Amino acid sequence: MSDYQELIKSFQKSRNYVRDFLIYGFKSRDDFSQKSGRTYDNERRRIESWLHEYIHASYTPQGKTVSLALDSNLLHTNPLYRVWKSRSFTDNDIMLHFFFLSLFHSEDTTYTAEDLTNHILDNYQVLFEAQLVRKKANEYVKEGILSSHRDGRRKLYRRTKTLQEALPTLFPLLLLAVSFCQLTMPLGFVGSTILDNQRVANYIFLVKHGYYGFTLEDEILFSLLSAIHTHHMVTVLNRSNRTSYTKEEQFTIVPYKIFISTRTGRRFLCGYLPARQRFSTLRLDQIQKVTLLEPFEDYLFFQEKLEKNIPFCFGVSFGISHHMDQIRLTLFIQEGIEDYILTRLRREGRGGTITHIEKNTYSYEISVFDGNELMPFIKTFIGRILSFETNNAFLRRKFYQDIDEMAKMYQIIKE
Repeated sequence: MSDYQELIKSFQKSRNYVRDFLIYGFKSRDDFSQKSGRTYDNERRRIESWLHEYIHASYTPQGKTVSLALDSNLLHTNPLYRVWKSRSFTDNDIMLHFFFLSLFHSEDTTYTAEDLTNHILDNYQVLFEAQLVRKKANEYVKEGILSSHRDGRRKLYRRTKTLQEALPTLFPLLLLAVSFCQLTMPLGFVGSTILDNQRVANYIFLVKHGYYGFTLEDEILFSLLSAIHTHHMVTVLNRSNRTSYTKEEQFTIVPYKIFISTRTGRRFLCGYLPARQRFSTLRLDQIQKVTLLEPFEDYLFFQEKLEKNIPFCFGVSFGISHHMDQIRLTLFIQEGIEDYILTRLRREGRGGTITHIEKNTYSYEISVFDGNELMPFIKTFIGRILSFETNNAFLRRKFYQDIDEMAKMYQIIKE
């Protein structure tokens, strides 16, 4: 039996619930099969307590489903940051936090762990073990709240100077920049926390098209960016829901880049798989865990190879074969009237070659690793396509089958 508590110890579990049941918004209680229905009810109640004003319920033949209704154009901050701010803590955590704030009232005040323990007992009549106080002080050193130095055999702690104290005139302008960045940049939760600590709210900036749901994977993103910076390999646990069952796989990969879709906001890890000797991409919202491994000796060599390969990716896929997909599209475009079609083809064609064949007739040619990624783009020119040619038999068959299905749907041809 799972007891209901509003605060959480593991962010991973809540991230999956928020994503599957609220952002995607297509699952009902009956679709939840990983654990008991009571566990689902507890998770749903917890999420509703965080995001109650954004919860939308609908009723389908499969049952009640809940989802998030967010309009980024009206939001001054990302509501999903509340999920990050729901970490559980112990009584000792909260007491020591306020005791430290009181004792380190000046940046010139220094204490050893034993001094802190004695002052807490004398001033607040609370007895802690010196080892526990030392552990908490070291945590605050790691977070940058305190600093430490050695005086002989003693380790002294002191409060670090805040940015507001160091830059009093510049600080308000920095908060203005943080107000903007917390809406638009990855790891915006950090900026939101800074604003909370300063009791400042953003009432200036709004984002018309914000992909706020992807903040749930910022922890994964931070681990991958750290590995990219230090040229380390990582092991990732990947969970895919593309089939009727959940499939988990573990990969050892050398991370190189993070790709972000300008259309959907979805983020991908681009890296090299040593076991398969090829580049590949993984969706960040399917990565459950990242474990840092040793440095990769040939990091710069494969980085150079990746830079040469990227121009041949229409999207994020490197394909499944060693052969390039050659695609040639012949289009009817009225010259002088539909020049905007040519402009769009140049802007969105991603390096393809456009050739004027004859009056009102143009060809678009491109070589890519995975021609299947072009299909949605190509189909936007339906009604103008005179011919579709490719060396990939699967793509050619798929294209004409889709055309036949559409013709049957609109009763242009009989089945």
